[in-house]
Amino acid sequence: MERKFNDQETNRRNKLKKLVEKGKDPFKNTKWIRNYNSLTFKEEFGKFTKEELHENKTEVILAGRIMAVRQTFAVVKDFFGTAQIYLNKKTISPEIWETFNEDLDIGDIVGLKGTPMKTNTGEVTLNVVELVILTKSLKVLPEKFHGLVNEEERSRQRYVDLIVNEQSLQTFATRSRIASVWRNYLTNEMGFFEVDTPVLQPIYGGASAKPFTTHMNALHRDFFLRVAPELPLKKLIVGGFEKVFEFSRNFRNEGIDSTHNPEFTGFELYWAYVSLDEIMDITEKLFKITAEALNKPVYNFRGFQIDLSKPFRRISMVDIIKEATNGEVDFNNVKSDAEAVELAKKHGIELANHQNVTGHIITLFFEKYGEEKCIQPTFVHTYPAEVSPLTKKNPNNPKFTDRFELFIGGKEFGNAYSELNDPIDQLERFEDQMKEKELGADESWASEIDMDFVNALEYGLPPTGGLGIGFDRFCMLFTENDSIRNVLLFPHMKDEK
Repeated sequence: MERKFNDQETNRRNKLKKLVEKGKDPFKNTKWIRNYNSLTFKEEFGKFTKEELHENKTEVILAGRIMAVRQTFAVVKDFFGTAQIYLNKKTISPEIWETFNEDLDIGDIVGLKGTPMKTNTGEVTLNVVELVILTKSLKVLPEKFHGLVNEEERSRQRYVDLIVNEQSLQTFATRSRIASVWRNYLTNEMGFFEVDTPVLQPIYGGASAKPFTTHMNALHRDFFLRVAPELPLKKLIVGGFEKVFEFSRNFRNEGIDSTHNPEFTGFELYWAYVSLDEIMDITEKLFKITAEALNKPVYNFRGFQIDLSKPFRRISMVDIIKEATNGEVDFNNVKSDAEAVELAKKHGIELANHQNVTGHIITLFFEKYGEEKCIQPTFVHTYPAEVSPLTKKNPNNPKFTDRFELFIGGKEFGNAYSELNDPIDQLERFEDQMKEKELGADESWASEIDMDFVNALEYGLPPTGGLGIGFDRFCMLFTENDSIRNVLLFPHMKDEK
């Protein structure tokens, strides 16, 4: 394949050729053992005066990427930050001086040895005695002051984004740290087990979503990429586990927008012998321990200042609709489906054929009026049975279920149930979904009947609370990003034109 290079790229390739001819092929280097990184180097020697460091002969070995060069100084970047280096022509070998001045480019990865010093401005600096080019950068980094600012280019070339945008690097470091905080709390403090369930599933279920399909040659059959791990996780509770959770890669063949990506990381948790109240408590706890770990209680999300230090609000779906409509719409007083349909018409809510029932209409009213009112963390609970096929019905009103969703900044962050464990009821609800499919319900709503899951329930699922959280959206909040692209290392994107 013929490639065209600009002048700078050609110059870098010529420098590489020169290094190879001198027996210094940088791509043959296999390791460089460091005894400091940029952060520990500055912390260790920052406490000394310039005069004290002049007498300090500690050998410091660093490595990193050259980010700037200014005469005899340069800046080297590693994961932990940046460090300044200095080369004195009078005290280093001609070979090292030549490497620095003739062979080196911004972007190259170097190994360095030297001693600590301080400049006249008090900056801790490495006085270099040895410099080795460990990797030659054949591409030119984006210009320092403008960087890689185009959102699409940042997502397409995440590796460049991480090099030149420190905030981006910290976003993904924070994401990893959040997962560690959760794992530590759940396993070490709460006694949960982290498990793995299959990505390839013969029947998709556990969420209302369109699946991706694939084919397994070994078994000569089609499979679905999971839309959620819910059903396998509940089978583990049947089998005797009492506390399980999973960080799962899920796939939903749907749209892409600022808070949705077809491939995403979900988090689900199941806890036997507890009610929805305990699930609300542990959900709120996950948010609060994350805020504590990051030492920050208030976050900017979608233009709202979200305060995680206060108790989360708890309100039923019917009550928040009533509140949002200033008391005009109160489904506590709606006695029939026909009355609910008339309310929908009056408020301009269009209904599909399968939505001419009160439960669906309540949900549509909430989506239109209620969601936007949930700015500060709000648990919206008591969902209609029609939109909660895997949820236990409320013992006081079987038209509703023991379910909640957590909303922040007008966006849903979590979904939780008192899990339906009646196999007879479960099968009937699966069958009702099939009827809705016949009436025109989208396939994302009405999946096939999973008889193996029904079979598992017939062995006995204890009373169980379950929780699902979109981990990517959670990370958006805690890194103050309004686009899901910015918390996905490699988001899916359209082909470049």
